Amino acid sequence: MLIDLAKLSPTEIYFLMTQTVVPRPVAWVLTQHKSKHFNLAPYSYFTAVSSEPPLLMYSGGKKPTGELKDSIANFEYNKHCVVHIASASQVQQMQDSANTLAAEESEIDAYNIETTEFDGFPLPRVKDCPIAFGCELHQTIEMGDKPQTLVFVEIKQIYIADDVVGLDAKQRLKTDVLRIDPIARLGGREYANLKEIVLAKI
Repeated sequence: MLIDLAKLSPTEIYFLMTQTVVPRPVAWVLTQHKSKHFNLAPYSYFTAVSSEPPLLMYSGGKKPTGELKDSIANFEYNKHCVVHIASASQVQQMQDSANTLAAEESEIDAYNIETTEFDGFPLPRVKDCPIAFGCELHQTIEMGDKPQTLVFVEIKQIYIADDVVGLDAKQRLKTDVLRIDPIARLGGREYANLKEIVLAKI
């Protein structure tokens, strides 16, 4: 099958891309609203882009109302965010937090998501996430006709749960990915988790 994207609508292209660019990691992004409450939302157009400086990128469209997503608009008031890597056991809470709420409402309150202090960082983190990146806004770029906003954030500190990290033979920190059990996004409301790790031959 050969598909010409010029013949597809943006909605059809989105559906096709999310069915074929798989699996994708998910950024569960916590930001602070100007009223001081916290917003939380998942983004699966997400990746690491650089280690010097250490940058992550996530991409978001707009709400059905045409407003910027909270995880983008809130940078106007606070330049910090926390990007979480959630475990598969948190998939329903994470999916629920994708629902469109008014900016004045908090997903953390609406879906009973527990947070805890992120030592040395101005925002809290989701307590049960095994990985959390304390980040500061680096740059945003708008592109496309809608437009879509690319958000680049610089990692300032990383939380790793003690039970998913150890040392390798070279005494470097190494995570146990199967214990992290990260959520992998597929298409629609489909997700996957990791069952095994396959090593390539050198």
